[in-house]
Amino acid sequence: MSSKSSEAFRPFRSTSPSVWGDAFLNYDKEDLGEVEQIVEELKEHVRKDIAASLDNPKEHANLLKQIDAIQRLGISYYFEEEIANALQYVYEAYGDDWNGGSTSIWFRLLRQQGIYVSCDTFNKYKDQHGAFKETLTNDVEEMLELYEATCLRVQGEVVLDEALDFTRAHLADIAMDPVRCNSTLSAHIQETLETPLHKRVPRLEALSYIRFYEKQASHDQSLLKLAKLGFNLLQSLYKSELSQVSKWWKGIDVLKNLPYVRDRIVESYFWAFGIYSDPKYSLARVFLAKVIQMATIIDDTYDAYATYEELEIFTEAVERWSITSLDGLPKYMKFVYKVLLDLYQEMEPIMEIEEITPLFNRSKEFMIEFIKGYMVEAKWVNEGRIPTTDEHASIAFTTGGGSLLISSCYLGMGDIITSESIKWAMSEPPLFKASSTIGRLLNDIVCYKRSEEIRDLPSIVECYMKQHEMSEEEVIEFVRKQIEDVWKDINRESLVCNHIPRSLMMVVVNSARILYFIYAHKDNFSEVGEDAKNQIDSCFIHAML
Repeated sequence: MSSKSSEAFRPFRSTSPSVWGDAFLNYDKEDLGEVEQIVEELKEHVRKDIAASLDNPKEHANLLKQIDAIQRLGISYYFEEEIANALQYVYEAYGDDWNGGSTSIWFRLLRQQGIYVSCDTFNKYKDQHGAFKETLTNDVEEMLELYEATCLRVQGEVVLDEALDFTRAHLADIAMDPVRCNSTLSAHIQETLETPLHKRVPRLEALSYIRFYEKQASHDQSLLKLAKLGFNLLQSLYKSELSQVSKWWKGIDVLKNLPYVRDRIVESYFWAFGIYSDPKYSLARVFLAKVIQMATIIDDTYDAYATYEELEIFTEAVERWSITSLDGLPKYMKFVYKVLLDLYQEMEPIMEIEEITPLFNRSKEFMIEFIKGYMVEAKWVNEGRIPTTDEHASIAFTTGGGSLLISSCYLGMGDIITSESIKWAMSEPPLFKASSTIGRLLNDIVCYKRSEEIRDLPSIVECYMKQHEMSEEEVIEFVRKQIEDVWKDINRESLVCNHIPRSLMMVVVNSARILYFIYAHKDNFSEVGEDAKNQIDSCFIHAML
């Protein structure tokens, strides 16, 4: 293909149309004033409950359970300060010697908050021979909590590695034992083993947990009502944002101007929503959704449509980043190029107001590096060679878009972006690469067959199979082990980077979570599956009753 650029040799991948059509194009604002008033009253009631529990040491175990419920119900953004203060108080009062209730919940909540508590406390669950006590298996709830706690481990925490193996094996057996658990508990255990809490997208967990929580006899009625009303208030905001991005996308008219591009604006917004769902990040969500769809345009242009010669001149034009570079580009590439420049030009004055122009400029540089990385991949494909695993790694994580997307996440988040955090983000920290690695490795596992059908860089699976003469099954198992190790790296980095606001840390953690949701089993971005479609329906269409 390197010497022929005629239309006869142009690659072309047909894409499935959007399953949403214009469902989110128009939004009629709802009058939710009465709901907002009830929410304010419920919030005040919950704040008093938290304060009362904090003042009574005998209630500290229940306090942690209450905080866990608040977080899982998706209403922690109402109580950020109260939760942070309560968990810091608990840590200062007990240190690493918590003895007030479930050690697993205590450990998980504090580590989620960025407090680096020791894992040595779990050695008390072992017998004199160093094995985990079999009596633990008598308490299924605590076994599940211990399993969830192990997912916050970092490299070198052997006791948690052992606890993971112990709980995973026993819980799998219990789930299959009709004497020990009914069908509801069995399904809950299997769902937890498949996707532990630490890997779940927070809003999707809220959607699921609200339904689970209301079935529990011990549920707090105020929390449940607040969760449902808060869910509906947020849904109204999300509909408004979806209308904004849908109108932007409608104006681009991809079917007419770029028919080879995947129309995934709703999925792009869902991706952004998975990273941060708090109402105060509305501007950031809208911009990030556009960046994700823009990256999709670039991906499809390089992998599924442009000739090699066209890609060379387009890449050179992007490096110049100027409207004067339109000359010499094919008509469709002029359109792509202008959409790209317009996207960033639209955001520039807002970034000046927020005083984060340096980060905005670095984000543009990440976009240029992202596109240059695609050119390197195109060169390898054009030469018909499979890169070594090291060569693949050297470029694949750039084209995985981690630094581009995460730096873009921070644009529009407001005054939480400090000068120190700007410097940190601009340095392309290890946490960025770790999150990007999760997405790239998962994508390579579920999509590697696709490279046989279209012009695409061979996946890491193919590279390992060729270089190390491993079978497909061996490589996939090996790569999944790598993914687990990267999760440990994410956990550690989010604990040691305590000079960065926790909200910025969680953007990166949630980025890994949404990537896990999208790519864990299939490519739910290119071809949205029924489960993913139902989740989007529930988040953006159906109110919580």
